[in-house]
Amino acid sequence: MDSRDVLPVLAMILLQFVSAGNNIFCKLALDTGMHPNVMVAYRQIFATVILAPFAFFFEWKTLPKLTKYTAFQLFLCSLFGGTLHQCFYFAGLKNSTPTIACALLNLSPAITFIIAIPFRMETIGIKRLSGIAKVLATIVCVGGAMLMSFYKGSLINLGKSTLHWRFAEKIIAEHDSAAGKSSSLIGPVFVFIGVLSWSIWFIIQTKMNATFAAPYSTATIMCGLASIQCVLVGLYKDHSVAAWSLASTTRLIACLYSAAFASALAFVVISWCISKRGPLYVSMFNPLALAMVAFLGWAILDEKLYVGSAAGSAMILIGLYVVLWSKHEEMKNKIVKTSDNENRGMVVGDVEKGDGDTELPEIRQPTIPNGNVNTD
Repeated sequence: MDSRDVLPVLAMILLQFVSAGNNIFCKLALDTGMHPNVMVAYRQIFATVILAPFAFFFEWKTLPKLTKYTAFQLFLCSLFGGTLHQCFYFAGLKNSTPTIACALLNLSPAITFIIAIPFRMETIGIKRLSGIAKVLATIVCVGGAMLMSFYKGSLINLGKSTLHWRFAEKIIAEHDSAAGKSSSLIGPVFVFIGVLSWSIWFIIQTKMNATFAAPYSTATIMCGLASIQCVLVGLYKDHSVAAWSLASTTRLIACLYSAAFASALAFVVISWCISKRGPLYVSMFNPLALAMVAFLGWAILDEKLYVGSAAGSAMILIGLYVVLWSKHEEMKNKIVKTSDNENRGMVVGDVEKGDGDTELPEIRQPTIPNGNVNTD
């Protein structure tokens, strides 16, 4: 496996660490009483400010032409990937737990796979071993996520973590006493709507990458548009000064962390990885964040680990490995077929051109200018 195969893997694994930390920090901020829409609005505003200099310095000379159709795609990306996904996800997180929210987020591969098939971005390929493996592994990943969400099982005694955060314990205890410990059904429903919006964004982003390959500029414009949308929604829900106050250190850290890493970094990394490997490949890394959230919850927040969580994590990691293998096999087959077609064209190319036939189109993928991969 060369660097072209390793870089997308490393980038997506790093992103899952970021996502796990984001779930922990944002849950703490929401438990202080912060409204989800207000949090998302600040997140998008800060992300726009952070991303704008990168877009200017790296892409202002090579920026593709912005057509009306591309502008419409950018609007849809901001709506589904920024506003709807994040507002509904954090509303669900506020009314549930980080583990449940993160577990339901892993429905994204199945939803993305289903949506991508009609657009011919993914094929089932049930006659090939890699195709069968991809379908079964997707089912295993989703099954693992569902197992973690709805099956508890017996307690696994891991001992007491030395990293336990007393400050987090105090916030959670105050929230539980005020709101009650039982999670309502509305939380998982909101998370599901957010995941559906997230999967739709994967598809739109893939289409846009074909004509507008500028990850820094794309992410900046998306966050800018999403910030306007989220501010309008947030002000409609609650326009009091107290609701928008960042005097709380927990709220400020959560918003800055989300903006710098979970939005600015994530949008560009995902856009780049989608252009290299496709939407399903990107969405299949989400299960890793679930395992990390479970670990961080035990290590920092003193949460308990149960058999359901351990078994679900194992299923998710196994399914992820199988999907990565199947996608790797599919890409190798595409390369072999393209090479064979080019070789056949070289043998009879002069005759075909003389007869007025058209040549096979060249297969190209958008790349990031200046080779900047991990700065997104």
